[in-house]
Amino acid sequence: IIAMTLLTSLAPSARSAAWGPPSSRPAPTSHHLAEISTQVAPGAHAVLICDGAGWHQKGDRLKQPENISLLPLPPFSPELNPMENVWSYLRQNMLYARVWESYDDILKACKAAWNWFVQDPDPIAAIGKRDWAWVSV
Repeated sequence: IIAMTLLTSLAPSARSAAWGPPSSRPAPTSHHLAEISTQVAPGAHAVLICDGAGWHQKGDRLKQPENISLLPLPPFSPELNPMENVWSYLRQNMLYARVWESYDDILKACKAAWNWFVQDPDPIAAIGKRDWAWVSV
């Protein structure tokens, strides 16, 4: 059994970003945040929902851009994390009933599934949006 973590992000406005290779270290997470920050409009501020993974935690090693805030989810609440729905969607449509020979094969399959997913903005917007979570100001 191979365990892996992919750093992914989702924006309901149909912008998406994925970062590999998978890692549970702060440096790739910092790089992922830096990449996301380049997509934030000038003068705007992004709030990213994060699960409780250790590499999402603020600290000396995680570099958080000035235009991004991290909003941690409560423990054991995957239903609040839109990325859980993305991976469920990918498992149902692209990654089901398969056995891979190697770690690299898993990465290739996940990359192909992600690239397939981001080609159509409608599921991205539908999966990432929670009607009950939107606030008008």
